[in-house]
Amino acid sequence: MAKLFVLSAPSGTGKSTIASKLLQQIEGIKKIVTVTTRTPRPGESDGVDYFFITKEEFEKRIKEEHFLEYAEVYGNYYGTPKDQVERNLKEGVDSLLVIDVQGAFRVKEIFPSAVTVFLLPPSLEELKRRMISRGYRDSNARLRLETAKKEIPCAREFDYIIINDFVDKAVYQLKSIITASRCERESVLEVLKNVLPSEEIRSLVKGGECYGKKT
Repeated sequence: MAKLFVLSAPSGTGKSTIASKLLQQIEGIKKIVTVTTRTPRPGESDGVDYFFITKEEFEKRIKEEHFLEYAEVYGNYYGTPKDQVERNLKEGVDSLLVIDVQGAFRVKEIFPSAVTVFLLPPSLEELKRRMISRGYRDSNARLRLETAKKEIPCAREFDYIIINDFVDKAVYQLKSIITASRCERESVLEVLKNVLPSEEIRSLVKGGECYGKKT
């Protein structure tokens, strides 16, 4: 049974970096490529990091109900293409969705079984440093920092929390969450025939009497 994993964090926390490194280390999961109206940053590729489109085209797609969810963030639209998520679920492939906090709550409403992960910065000072290193002006960094202070309390509403003090550690923890989620009872029982070759063991798991359970 395919799962939807949602990684969210305040701007500048490093969620895109974590996601990129994760996808190099784990199989069976595809990143959902978000659509945005913002200008590409240096090194970003259309169709890989984001789908970059005009505001007019984005609003047209809103009317066509193209998005699972969408929001306006810092003056730009961001949206999750519905067809990508539906295709992955149909094909049995896990999805990784990297979105802002308000988008994560919307996705959780639509997919209650989605596994949500909140990425925290180690400190506000470090978060500001990362913002400035990405080229944000002081005024822009201050605005994003104030927004981050409102988003950080949302961490307690997520299924998992990771502190991004060291990138490799954060990637390892996210990878562990995904691996553990794939071993949940319902997930394994759903695909037992595909992952367990022994028919005898499958039969015992599904219909045998549990010796240690008290009646």
